[in-house]
Amino acid sequence: MSEYSSCVELYADTDPRAALECMATSIEKDNSIQSEEVAGIAFGLDVCFLILSTTLMFFMQAGFAVLCAGCVRSKNVQNTLMKNFLDACGAAIGFWSVGYALAFGETSDASEITFIGRHGFFMNGVDNYALWLFNFAFAATAATIVAGTLAERCQMISYLAYSTLLTGFVYPVVVHSAWSTNGFLSPANMAPIANTGFVDFAGSGVVHVTGGVTALIAVKILGPRKGRFHDNVGSLLVRPKKIQGHSVSLQVLGTFILWFGWYGFNAGSALKVSDPTFADLAARAAVSTTLGAASGTISSLTLSAFIAERTTGETLFDITNALNGCLAGLVSITAGCALIEPWAAVLIGSVAGVIYVFASDLLVKLQIDDAVDAIPVHFFNGMWGVIAVGLFAVPEYLQDANGRSEHVGWFYSMSRGSADATLLGVNILGLIFIIGWTAGIMLPFFLVLSYLGWFRADALEELVGLDVSYHGGPAQRGDENGSHTSTIMTDAMKSYRYSTEMRKEGDDDDDDENLNGVDDYIGDNGEVELITPHYGSA
Repeated sequence: MSEYSSCVELYADTDPRAALECMATSIEKDNSIQSEEVAGIAFGLDVCFLILSTTLMFFMQAGFAVLCAGCVRSKNVQNTLMKNFLDACGAAIGFWSVGYALAFGETSDASEITFIGRHGFFMNGVDNYALWLFNFAFAATAATIVAGTLAERCQMISYLAYSTLLTGFVYPVVVHSAWSTNGFLSPANMAPIANTGFVDFAGSGVVHVTGGVTALIAVKILGPRKGRFHDNVGSLLVRPKKIQGHSVSLQVLGTFILWFGWYGFNAGSALKVSDPTFADLAARAAVSTTLGAASGTISSLTLSAFIAERTTGETLFDITNALNGCLAGLVSITAGCALIEPWAAVLIGSVAGVIYVFASDLLVKLQIDDAVDAIPVHFFNGMWGVIAVGLFAVPEYLQDANGRSEHVGWFYSMSRGSADATLLGVNILGLIFIIGWTAGIMLPFFLVLSYLGWFRADALEELVGLDVSYHGGPAQRGDENGSHTSTIMTDAMKSYRYSTEMRKEGDDDDDDENLNGVDDYIGDNGEVELITPHYGSA
């Protein structure tokens, strides 16, 4: 029997007023139950949305690994894959122990400005596990950006050390400043800077500039790969040698995986879809992501083909430029993906492709050897993405995302007749902070690593490949020739290390004359060759 029928049976004949009150109470109770059910469904939907977005982002780790593996020579594939894999592991432990607390350990006083979080270490008191998981994937991405840049000549110990520092301390402070309610740059602050705050919807600055600055500092201190800009005797090459990766197929596959995962990166930054307003933000972010990637690819490929035709007389369509142009477009669109119109996404992505081409050439002129061109993609286009928000952010979309729209994109301000560039100025201020903070910590850190001799692999390890020196052999282990190569390379390394130790001890005797010399394994081009080594006379 329903409660309505019970009310009628109990009171209808004796007290009509009581019957009506009983019915009203029953209706309120039913509405309350329905509201709780709806709230529960909405919460579950939002949690599922965050977990799905996290899985897409985490799949980007596979994309980074495959892309980096394709960009390096076959003798370093295993080492590159291992470093990318350890990024995810290190980020998980670092973010669990201290990173999340420093980033989002907010105080009870929402008006208080703090430099770092103070609560939630080792996830004590953290109840929103889905949000932790989502932000862990962001931290892992920031660390992985650096992996490819240092490929083929970085020691394992230094890689683990910088990855832990970046995800456990440097990156969380940036996150706290830009995205926490207690951060001094955050638009979620009760009193944000200039009543607008630093607007970076999904992390062009927070994630990509942080990783890009770290990569730039690290690679400058680490130095270029052997044979990139100098010959075997140290003389500067007339034309820098382009070191080709061993697999274009892996590069293409890795880029496709990254593009796929980027939908979780950008659309997931809406954080929930139970609210129609935030669902629209997520959908708009996904559309902008698509258009930014496509336009970045086309502009980069077109410009590089035009430059090649002007300089060589041949129109060459370089797939590497196309792939990195795609990634440049994705990085640049990340900051404003939910805050701009589709036409602006096309424009931002197109400019990103152009920036990539010229930034890549600039690094070569400065003799900075970025093995995967991560610095032009993430650092330069991360900055462009943050600046683009200050130019193209739509007032209505800013209101939906941040709850305020007093200061909007500069072009929209001009349409209001004010030419207010406050948002642009605050975003530039945010970039200055991110670059300054990251450089201030990572520069002395890498200098110390280099001084201690823990940063760069020794010369022979680099020449024979890090797969042999750190992992016992090449990645392709089923090939007899590969096994033979591994044996020769290992023998060369042992000989080199032994003779080096003898020289350090001052032993000038000729007892080691039968050892294979390093030069026995190195051809004129600076690469290891499978030539028959000479031996000392009997």
